[in-house]
Amino acid sequence: MRIVNIHLRLLEYPLETPFYPAWLPGYPQTAHRVHLLTLETDEGIKGYAAGVAFMREGSGLQQLLMPFLFGRDPMQVEEVVQIARSATFLGLRLWWIEMAFWDIIGKAVGQPVYRLLGGYQERVKAYASTGELQSPEQRLDYIAEIYQMGIRAVKLRFHHWDWREDLKVAEAVRLRYPDIEIMVDANMGWRVAGMAPAPQWDVATAAQVAQALAELGARWLEEPLDKHDYEGYRRLREKSPIPIASGEMNQDLHEFREYLTRDALDVLQPDVALSGGILTGKKIAAMAEAFGKQVAPHLGLMGWDSPRTCS
Repeated sequence: MRIVNIHLRLLEYPLETPFYPAWLPGYPQTAHRVHLLTLETDEGIKGYAAGVAFMREGSGLQQLLMPFLFGRDPMQVEEVVQIARSATFLGLRLWWIEMAFWDIIGKAVGQPVYRLLGGYQERVKAYASTGELQSPEQRLDYIAEIYQMGIRAVKLRFHHWDWREDLKVAEAVRLRYPDIEIMVDANMGWRVAGMAPAPQWDVATAAQVAQALAELGARWLEEPLDKHDYEGYRRLREKSPIPIASGEMNQDLHEFREYLTRDALDVLQPDVALSGGILTGKKIAAMAEAFGKQVAPHLGLMGWDSPRTCS
């Protein structure tokens, strides 16, 4: 079986109202865009994968991928990982294309991918995520909707200049819903300059936040520092009374190895579209198991602040 056709499209759909992501201060997002990759084999099997697009930066990506993927055996996933790894030297994150190969493999053998990877269950626990900074009253309205749906865990965003403003939201949620599990994402792992100023925590600030969240029984504090500040994460974890999570913007094995060998995290959060693909994601999970750490894979979905989508 070989890849005989490669097609890449930019999909775009407008949002009903502008979305103001906490992790991109100053950016009113009016549409959601993805690159949709379709690979077709000589046996007529099609595999699909999608990667997030900011604008139209992937306009020449189909031509770039053609010589690397055309004629390739889709069963040889490890080779695709090596191709995506090579692309990082050009500043490209192409890990997400690997998912199209798993899609083909699963269809060829008639099994879902989780079984091919050795998974023993088809359901995992999920929580409702949020994306915008909102007032306590606005956030409680959202929690009320997801609570009616039976969801008992939510992830809140902290990204005000004064984190105590964010804490007011967490306190309001805990007071109104004492049984709901709270996680907090600071989105300090990566920064986009040029749109608006954004806060940046140091270890001392993150430790203060962790202490305040511990009093609310928070499940974890996510991305309180830069994604490559491994030493900072180590020092923070020594001080923090709650678990520290990170990794969605890190990539490949060596970056997660740094977290593990430094004992810098409690929860690793690889994103298979950003961190190395499904195969590398499984390898990262194996590394975490060897170090006695938890894994909560990251997945970016549209629908934050709407009860229609939970992740």
